Amino acid sequence: MAFRLKLVPDNTSIDFFRWQWLTFGISALAMAVSVLLIATMGLNFGIDFKGGTTIRTESTTAFEVGDYREALDDLGFSDLAITEVFDPSFGQDRHVAMIRIGTTEETGSVTPEQLNEIEAALHEVDPQITFASVESVGPKVSAELIQTAFYAVGAACLGIMAYIWLRFEWQFAIGCVVALIHDVLLTVGLFSLFQLKFDLTTIAALLTTLGFSCNDTVVVFDRLRENLMKYKTRPLIDLMNLTCNETLSRTIMTAVTTAIALTAMLIFGGDVIRDFVIAMLFGVIVGCYSTIYVAKNIVLWLGVKRDWSKKDPKLAASPFENAERP
Repeated sequence: MAFRLKLVPDNTSIDFFRWQWLTFGISALAMAVSVLLIATMGLNFGIDFKGGTTIRTESTTAFEVGDYREALDDLGFSDLAITEVFDPSFGQDRHVAMIRIGTTEETGSVTPEQLNEIEAALHEVDPQITFASVESVGPKVSAELIQTAFYAVGAACLGIMAYIWLRFEWQFAIGCVVALIHDVLLTVGLFSLFQLKFDLTTIAALLTTLGFSCNDTVVVFDRLRENLMKYKTRPLIDLMNLTCNETLSRTIMTAVTTAIALTAMLIFGGDVIRDFVIAMLFGVIVGCYSTIYVAKNIVLWLGVKRDWSKKDPKLAASPFENAERP
């Protein structure tokens, strides 16, 4: 007999809407807090959105950040940040630093001559130092990237809304988009709270999260539509609970397998992709949550007409459905 691993028992009957007002209130509060964090603390924009130059250095000997900073202070950079990069995958003879230099009014980024001066100054402190990578972005380009990133996320949400509207009904489309906005706001709020680097890689993670969350929502919506046709007189809230229980095993398996892969990337992938993986991992968690406790609540409150040919209150999914029309 083949062995089958069951993460969820058969015929589960969890009441997902028992605390619907509390769960939706928590989601609304989390969105408000995220907006407040973004407005007050801001985002730790990377070079992509801020403009300037990022230098990644490597050395076989240990170093002090203060020594690096003292060596570069005489070069006259007003916006200079030096951080040591720690990673479990680094060996004892690998020491990495990240040097960020903000934009300058004259050039917008570090010139080749200034880069040579930086390298010479650091060589006096650490003769073993090497420049692993150098990235420069001008202020004009960074402003355009911020605008383009905003358009990309907005276009993705609108495209998903149009697809859901055509595939199902407008109530499902609104519920799905509100859930996607919830996922994006909470992820960006997390980056603002912990001041994680926010760059184009993070935008890629947000767009990927939108796709994952939308896919999960569509699967549940599709089963809900089947149940709406199968059980024509059953209350909508009961059908939603039935649908969530029927798709619970699939939701958990998809989320767990994705989380396992992302956790491996977080541990062994190094610092270069760490922020991307954090955004993805957090997005998977809130995406599964929002499918049930945000998208479903929106659809439940808006109501879905069960039978357009009848005006039986039992077939109405919304309290306004059988209201007299002028």
